[in-house]
Amino acid sequence: MRDRTARHLSTLHTLLYRTTRGRIGRRLVDNDILLLSTAGRHTGRTHTVPLLYLRDGQDLVVIASWGGRDRHPEWYLNLQAEPRAIAQINGRRSSVSATTAGAERRKRLWPEVLAAYDGYQAYESRTDREIPVVILSHERK
Repeated sequence: MRDRTARHLSTLHTLLYRTTRGRIGRRLVDNDILLLSTAGRHTGRTHTVPLLYLRDGQDLVVIASWGGRDRHPEWYLNLQAEPRAIAQINGRRSSVSATTAGAERRKRLWPEVLAAYDGYQAYESRTDREIPVVILSHERK
């Protein structure tokens, strides 16, 4: 899928998800979807993308696959510059802080990631980069 098409579909998905508070768009490829809003690393403007997520205890786990492209997705680069973000699950928004899983945690989580969506295996085969596993931890108040 071309980058432009993927961005348009992502925008449409985000709009439907937000408008319906997750009634439309909360599930895709038999998995739960969240909306992740990050601050643009160049502009500071908010950017929102729908992402498949898993849970690891209290943490949320998202995958920076970008369909197996040879570069990281923009949302991941934004998180590297500013790890604070907003995760929306259905109608509930919460502040999160992002970190990239270290080698041991990634090794433990990767089989769960593949079990959730086997497309990640195809994405992994398309690129030489290691696909980041991103941990979103809820910020304490």
